[in-house]
Amino acid sequence: MQPQFQRELWFLFFLIFFAAVIGSAFNLSILFVSIVLFSYIIFTFLNISKLHHWLLHRKDEPLPDGRGYWGEIFHELFLMEKVQAKNKLILHETILRFQDATTALPDAMIILNKHQRIDWSNNAAESLVGVRYPEDAHQPISNLIRAPEFMKYLNKKDYNQVLNIPSPEHPAKQLAVQIIPYVKAQTLIICRDISHINKLEEMRSSFVANASHELRSPITVISGYLETMQNNLPSDPDKLSKVINTMYGQSKRMERLVNDLLSLSKLETRPTDQHDNEIDISALLTAIKESAIILSGDKKHDIELNIKSKSNISGNYEELYSLFSNLVNNAVRYTPIKGHILILWEEIDKQIVFSVTDSGHGIPMQHIPHLTERFYRVNVDRSRESGGTGLGLAIVKHIVERHDGRLEINSKINVGSTFRCLFPTTRLIKH
Repeated sequence: MQPQFQRELWFLFFLIFFAAVIGSAFNLSILFVSIVLFSYIIFTFLNISKLHHWLLHRKDEPLPDGRGYWGEIFHELFLMEKVQAKNKLILHETILRFQDATTALPDAMIILNKHQRIDWSNNAAESLVGVRYPEDAHQPISNLIRAPEFMKYLNKKDYNQVLNIPSPEHPAKQLAVQIIPYVKAQTLIICRDISHINKLEEMRSSFVANASHELRSPITVISGYLETMQNNLPSDPDKLSKVINTMYGQSKRMERLVNDLLSLSKLETRPTDQHDNEIDISALLTAIKESAIILSGDKKHDIELNIKSKSNISGNYEELYSLFSNLVNNAVRYTPIKGHILILWEEIDKQIVFSVTDSGHGIPMQHIPHLTERFYRVNVDRSRESGGTGLGLAIVKHIVERHDGRLEINSKINVGSTFRCLFPTTRLIKH
């Protein structure tokens, strides 16, 4: 028994005893006791009435005052209200934080009630599946996601597997849908955009297929010659020399391909924390020009180097050498005999610009956006004849981006092409 209740009982017994004693003096003990009990009952009912009135209007009115035991009851209720208000505030802040967090999520989240109607959704649900909250609140989910496979998945009640469907808002996007049942027969639907994952998987498959094809071709040639020579070694020295030269050329092709693949792998995985060394551009480009003259050989290209800016650049020497030499060597490979090639280093509009312009055949406009894709070739036969692996411009793009720059390509048929690398002035080192 609570101490407060015990005190109230003792107080009531004392009133009854006092009334009985006073009443006995007048031979009216029962009347006096009855008056005391009646007064106590009236007092109790008045306090019950106050409590009832407050319970009905507690949002608008404060707790009533009381005396004795009822004062303690009202005080305890006041403390409970205070704790409840604090808990409500904490809960409200928690809900707000949860809503902020779910709003920031890139995944769509939709809560359904037991009738498969929308109770709530986050912002991403609007862009991915077209569900807008609160406008679409209480709408059946079937009105907004109409894919038959989704409704079959929802009604099946077996959510161990993830369902992939096109986005109702953007059919080109692919969504991974996962359903999670939870309390009060509600259902949480999570939709994740997996278009980029599918694209990466397609790129991976394409890359493996292309790499396998590129490696298989020279291996087939070498294997075929070796098999022929194993059964019948050519006695003619000229014929034997031709066979050996062909196999050597194919092995060098494989070597170039493997080296380019390794270079690309390093660029994709190596950190960029060694890209702040000063590069002597004049010496670098002069060395690349001399190598280009040797590569040109009998084609006798007119290779011009014009260094308009005396400024250097901060970066990684090995990567920048690969970047510039790739572009210059491409120009040498694809420019006709005695064609003109201009290597230019300059500053334009607060940017450092390296460009290579040739007088080659030009590139059709529809091919330009795809030139930096792995193994993409405008003319497969001409590329292989010139010794290209199809990875050079992919390497160029990676190196440019690792140096905070961008690659621009302009070309006109029968006029020539210009490959331009633009670097920010933050990498500029003036002297």
